[in-house]
Amino acid sequence: MSERRSIFVGKKPLHAYVRAVVMAMDEGNRQIQLVARGATIGRAVDVAEICRRRNGIIAQGLPAEVIIGEIHCSSETLTQDDNRERTVSVLTIEIDGVGDVPNEEE
Repeated sequence: MSERRSIFVGKKPLHAYVRAVVMAMDEGNRQIQLVARGATIGRAVDVAEICRRRNGIIAQGLPAEVIIGEIHCSSETLTQDDNRERTVSVLTIEIDGVGDVPNEEE
């Protein structure tokens, strides 16, 4: 089994991460994991749901079926600039693309 490709979700707009998933699956990486920390966890959930539902023009480039797999919740300790430590939540969502990627017919 091949290793999952990780896409780290940050503060960019949703469509940027959906496009990253589409591009990764178009390149043949059908097993992706979305990784988000802290305040961006909600955005990662939204990206996974948009991909699963294949909502929007960008997501139409995904395989016929996108399945949300395991969801892992953990925490990390980060050291800030002033050497204080801060604990942040980390969410990892595994998604798998099943089926063929549609051909672009424009």
